[in-house]
Amino acid sequence: MSGLEISLGVVILLVLLALAFDFMNGFHDAANSIATVVSTGVLKPHQAVAWAAFFNVVAIFVFQLEVAATIGKGTIDPAMVDHYVIFGALIGAIGWNIITWYHGIPSSSSHALIGGLVGAALAKAGPASLIWGGVGKVVLFIFIAPTLGFLLGSALMVGVAWLCNRTTPRKVDKLFRRMQLVSAALYSLGHGGNDAQKTIGIIWMLLIGAGTIGQDDSVPVWVIVSCYLAMGLGTMFGGWRIVKTMGQKITKLRPVGGFAAETSGAITLFMSTALGIPVSTTHTITGAIVGVGSTHGASNVRWNVAGGIVLAWVLTIPATALIAAIAWWLGTMLF
Repeated sequence: MSGLEISLGVVILLVLLALAFDFMNGFHDAANSIATVVSTGVLKPHQAVAWAAFFNVVAIFVFQLEVAATIGKGTIDPAMVDHYVIFGALIGAIGWNIITWYHGIPSSSSHALIGGLVGAALAKAGPASLIWGGVGKVVLFIFIAPTLGFLLGSALMVGVAWLCNRTTPRKVDKLFRRMQLVSAALYSLGHGGNDAQKTIGIIWMLLIGAGTIGQDDSVPVWVIVSCYLAMGLGTMFGGWRIVKTMGQKITKLRPVGGFAAETSGAITLFMSTALGIPVSTTHTITGAIVGVGSTHGASNVRWNVAGGIVLAWVLTIPATALIAAIAWWLGTMLF
């Protein structure tokens, strides 16, 4: 469908829907940024969400738009994109986020969006619509991101324990209560930088498909600013059901463990964002938390909870793809 066939009203509606997804992404994934700092008692919940939201937005000045380019041009063929595909992708992602938030499951908003794009594109044009290299990178990092988080988390925890071997537990706790403010800020920077760009990529894709901007044009500034602000606002509201799962049910954390988990997650997110890979912040921090907990022995990790989270990871892309395909069909009836 040509861009001229997409009315301005439909474009505005879909931009608002994309920003609603971005808000929900921040709301749903607030747990990733604040669960450790809340569960260790370093910050109260309202302080933690304000801290995380601030650094989510500050990320606009730190990262290039590599992830947005991957989403906008590197997952499905831009020539296949129309308002039905965007509608289906967003409804699929939002629907899955609502389901997992209600049940307190820390699933990936990133993979929900990728699954939505894949499902809507497949419904429209079949496998030829997918850019398999881009989709393959996303799928590969389903495994790489949590593994890297796990390895960095456990290694950093062991390193800190070795360095603080002669320090009293009270002094260690006092030091890392302060250090965790830094690690939480870094993690929130990485979270905002990677996740806000996914919605930027979606709106970029929509504007190209609508003919509003050319395929070689840069992203309009208003898109960048609005997406970062929507992410920060969503984080301010926080998804408390998921905070409890992330911060309390997987393993018991102290400030030193929270610092190690957040720092490991931040390193992984900074690397992935620089490479333009849309990774799951949920997968990353979960892997890091499990890595930190495992340094105290396997019994310190509630593997049944972790296993349930992994099952949600596996289901996210196919589930959102199915919802998106149905939404694409409904969209063709509505618009």
